[in-house]
This record gives sequence, structure tokens and C-alpha cells, in this order.
Amino acid sequence: MSFNERAFAVVAERGHLCAGVDPHPELLAAWNLPNDPSGLAIFAQRCVDAFADTAAAIKFQVAFFEAHGPQGLVALQVGLDAAAKTGLLVIADAKRGDIDSTLQAYAQAWLAPGAPFKADAVTVSPYLGAGALRPAVAAAREAGRGVIVLAATSNPEARAVQSARLDDGRRVAQSVVDEVAGWNAEGGVGGVVVGATFDHGLDLSGLNGVVLAPGFGAQGAVETDVARRFPTAREGLLVAASRSLLRAGPAVGALRDAATRTTDMLAEALSA
Repeated sequence: MSFNERAFAVVAERGHLCAGVDPHPELLAAWNLPNDPSGLAIFAQRCVDAFADTAAAIKFQVAFFEAHGPQGLVALQVGLDAAAKTGLLVIADAKRGDIDSTLQAYAQAWLAPGAPFKADAVTVSPYLGAGALRPAVAAAREAGRGVIVLAATSNPEARAVQSARLDDGRRVAQSVVDEVAGWNAEGGVGGVVVGATFDHGLDLSGLNGVVLAPGFGAQGAVETDVARRFPTAREGLLVAASRSLLRAGPAVGALRDAATRTTDMLAEALSA
């Protein structure tokens, strides 16, 4: 199965929640964990324990682990390895992107067969040109992994670039969606990031891939916003929630309850 085929199957079985693992220093403190690699490893493992049966996907925010240097990446690997043993889709939110041999090196780290970091998919940036991502697409396709491409992100600072018009009249974000749809026509390897916090106006009907929608919960989007803003492409819709779930911790049971409530709310809104 391709990455997108696996994602569609998981969403159909488990719902639309993508639980974020974002070990902010203030969350580590709230969980009475040290702001060091040992605390990150415990945080990651606890999230996996809580979300393994209550979410469709789990998304590790790589930057918070990288901030602690090599041992922080070891803690990230603890979380990735634990998540890989569950039925969750495992997403590394690393936002990689470059050209030529540099991108190929990123692909070797995250996407290619035998990659040391074991995730089902990695977020990537297309703003050196979506075509420059093709080495990552090829590596992901060979390994049965996915690339999830930033299209219309949830932060307002991005609008000037992502909403700019091309000569053919399309917005930049729509051109990214269309590029990824073309990849998926050759094999289901691609997804897009589209924020749930604003009316993006994108046509996602031909994507046939994952839509990762950040901005739910702490950033302000609610379940009715998700239903209104994503009328299509729901077979691969993953709604990312991080702080709104993680603030329920540190107890695994409380985290699990928060995830279950969110999954149920999304299911009700998207079935209405």
C-alpha cells in the first residue's frame, strides 16, 4: 500500500485526530519533567501511550527535540520507535526543504529505505520550488512513506506569499496542491498542510491525498470550522491538535480522555 492508501485506511478506522507531541518548556514544567533530553523522552513515551488507541496519527514537532542537540534527537527516536509499534500514522514535523544533493541528504535521513529516523511521513517546504522536492518524493515512494507539503499554513504571516497570484491566475498555495495531486496520480505519496484557522479557498477535490490541518484547539479553530473549511478530501483529513490535548496531562488517562473527546467531536461535526 502507498502512504496515502494506508492513511485513508487509518482515518476510516480511527477518525481524524492527529495528536501533536510538542514538548514546550512550559508543558514540561507543568508535567513536572526536566527540560532536558530525559524529560523529552518521558514526554514522548507518555504521549504515545495516551494516543496509541485514541488518535489516527501522532505528529512529533522535531524542533523541540533538536533544541537539545544530539541527545534531544535520541529522545525523538525513542518517541518515533515507540509510535511505530502502534497503529498510529507517525508524522515528523520537520519542515525540510532544499535543492539537489542537500535535499537528497534530507531524504536519506527521513524518507529513504533504511532512513535512521523512522516516520511514516515528513513535512516539507515547497518554497524553493515544488519541483525541487522530487528527490524526496522518489525516496518516499520507494520506501512507502509520504511527504506532506506546506501549502496554506495556519500562521497569518504566510498569507502574502501563499496567497500571491501566479501568471495563470492560481494562487501559490493552489499551485502547491495541484503539484502534489500530480505526484499522487503517479503513486500516493503526497499530502498538503492547510491550516484550519482561516477560509483558505483551496480546491482539494483532486488531491487524493492526506490533508494535515493544524490550528485546531489552542490556535482557535473548532470542529465546526473544520467541517466548513474542508468539505472535500475528508478521506485523508488529519486535524492536528497539540496544546489543547497536552494541557490535559501529565496523566496518561487524562490525555487519553482529551483525545477521545476531540475525536468524537470531530466525527460528529464531519458527519453532519
